[in-house]
Amino acid sequence: MIRDDVKAAQISSMKSGDKPTLAAVRLILAKIKDRDIELRGKAPPADDDAMVVEVMQKMIKQRRESIDMYRKGGRDELADAEQGELEVIERFLPAQMDEAATRAAIETIKAETGAASVKDMGRVMAALKSRHGAELDMSQASRLVKESLA
Repeated sequence: MIRDDVKAAQISSMKSGDKPTLAAVRLILAKIKDRDIELRGKAPPADDDAMVVEVMQKMIKQRRESIDMYRKGGRDELADAEQGELEVIERFLPAQMDEAATRAAIETIKAETGAASVKDMGRVMAALKSRHGAELDMSQASRLVKESLA
């Protein structure tokens, strides 16, 4: 489980004295704990890894947006710190699909659902997320689906 890998990384970074990695791992664990608290009283998620991946993908998106803003604002030291956190978070995610594999998956789903126009984008995105959600950057997938259906 990804959660166990993150906890193991926390312990190893504490032992090795790697403070930047430790800080990033603690952020990941805090976000996972927040999601666990949100889900209290509701049915537990069917797949814990999927929930953890969703949390980390959101964190990655936030980091990328922050890096862009810091670079535009001339705050390279803050952008570098965010980049370091981003790299730590990405270490725990499953291998991401490349653009060619994403396009192939989109074409398969389009054929199965009979999607022909941008009006069908919601169905294609829902199927894509359910099948490949952990392996995809959904913002990139959204752009590719739009191109494919246009």
